[in-house]
Amino acid sequence: MALSRIDTTNMIEDVPQSKLDNNINFRNIIINGDMSIAQRGTSQASISSGTSYYTIDRYKTQVVNAGTWTQSQSTDVPSGQGFGYSLKMDCTTADTSLGADDFLVVQQVAEAQNLQYLKYGTSNAESITMSFWVKSNKTGTYSIWLFADDNNKTISAPYTISSADTWEKKTITFVGDTISSITNDNDQGIRVYFVLAAGSNWTSGTTPTTWQSDSKSIRAPEQTVNLADSTDNEWYITGIQLEAGQTASEFEFLPVDVNLQRCQRYYFLKASGSSQDLGIATYYTNNDLRGSFGFPITMRATPTLEVETTTDGYDFRRNSGVDRFNEFALNNASLTSVGIVATSAVSGIAGQAGHLFTDDASCFVAVSSEL
Repeated sequence: MALSRIDTTNMIEDVPQSKLDNNINFRNIIINGDMSIAQRGTSQASISSGTSYYTIDRYKTQVVNAGTWTQSQSTDVPSGQGFGYSLKMDCTTADTSLGADDFLVVQQVAEAQNLQYLKYGTSNAESITMSFWVKSNKTGTYSIWLFADDNNKTISAPYTISSADTWEKKTITFVGDTISSITNDNDQGIRVYFVLAAGSNWTSGTTPTTWQSDSKSIRAPEQTVNLADSTDNEWYITGIQLEAGQTASEFEFLPVDVNLQRCQRYYFLKASGSSQDLGIATYYTNNDLRGSFGFPITMRATPTLEVETTTDGYDFRRNSGVDRFNEFALNNASLTSVGIVATSAVSGIAGQAGHLFTDDASCFVAVSSEL
């Protein structure tokens, strides 16, 4: 029996465009948009004035005299959308009267060399579209502010939470910058800010519909919500996607291992808790204990070391016994590994080798090359 030949020339035309769009890998500029990776921990209380990464990977929080907050990785998510986690901001100390320069933002910074396909600084500059799911008891108008470091330019836009305590999906498109380019390097490209509270110096201008020289007054001109005005206030967000084009596609879910590795380019938690193996170490001299460990992927830049200092929180285990000490310091670092040295009293025999371990539940060792 002769086999019939199948003509596949036009078969792709039967596939919906939305399905084809979903096959574009890594279209999301935002890393960890589904809030699934939280190497630093799942909750952090007493966040007040200052700037830092606290819980969910790649999200930095900055507070300037706008209340006190608990940030957490929450399991409250929009139903039926495939998300397992959200980022939650919970006000624990209110500020009902913001000063002119006071603000609260949650931000993520995109690495510049990952943005070259946007073609900024040319007539072909791409628009970018932000989509996300958000929920709060506090209805009203919030702002998203984008900032390009290389040229000190800003564009912003409002969005409205219409129904209290209800997950809502928002979509906002920003035009491309045809004037100013983004430097092709591993530094800051575009910062994405979710504004939750803003003083009058941030709200006194007019919303820029094109990229403009940065000014405080155009960062959140239509912001009416002060999320810090009551300890009843909460704000949740998940499914953040920022992509080239003027329309939003379905959220790009990545395998957890891929998502983790993308985060580890910027932060790598080597060990947390007790009895965690930190790798091989050696007495360089009788009172100088040194070790090293590598990273699962190449980091963005030469990292810094982050260590919890705890009395006898770490130990060096060898055949002749255990040597306990309080903390490490960075001895040397590269994009793929670090050398560490014990900075409190140790004593042994030069050349003797063994393994380093954490020895306390509060201990952690990590490296960071965050933007």
